[in-house]
Amino acid sequence: YYDEMPEEVDWIGCKNQIDVAKEKGVEHIVLVSSMGVTPAKNTPENTLNKIGGGDILVWKAKAEEYLREQGIDWTVIHPGGLLNKPGGERELVLGVNDELLDTFEDRGATRAIPREDVAELVVQALRYKDLVKNKSFDVVSKAPGDGKVTDDFYKLLSELP
Repeated sequence: YYDEMPEEVDWIGCKNQIDVAKEKGVEHIVLVSSMGVTPAKNTPENTLNKIGGGDILVWKAKAEEYLREQGIDWTVIHPGGLLNKPGGERELVLGVNDELLDTFEDRGATRAIPREDVAELVVQALRYKDLVKNKSFDVVSKAPGDGKVTDDFYKLLSELP
């Protein structure tokens, strides 16, 4: 994937899924993207844009823009680095507009999050869709044992601007 297909996966693949969802009458789409898509961070120097020469963040940003233009409710989740670690063992930390890329340490967090926690957040975004309707947000986690394990997703998502 990283060596040869970011445009196909992160732009064309997302666009195709959005089109089919809209055609089938889906009322709310949750898209998992990546931190780093804001113009200030989505630069040629960004590591993700260098992998395979594929401009991964450029294509992800294009898919997000396309989703916002479709006239259906949407939520975009921008996780930090994905970990192959168990979920449900950490405090999740939310932010917006890539602020966590610069402030995660100040908030006692790491720059990463387990994949299982991202999947749970997608489910909770659909459960509490009125709290996240037409919003994008970033998410990372604290290390296991630091902070309080996130189990109240209503409270967590209610804190979004």
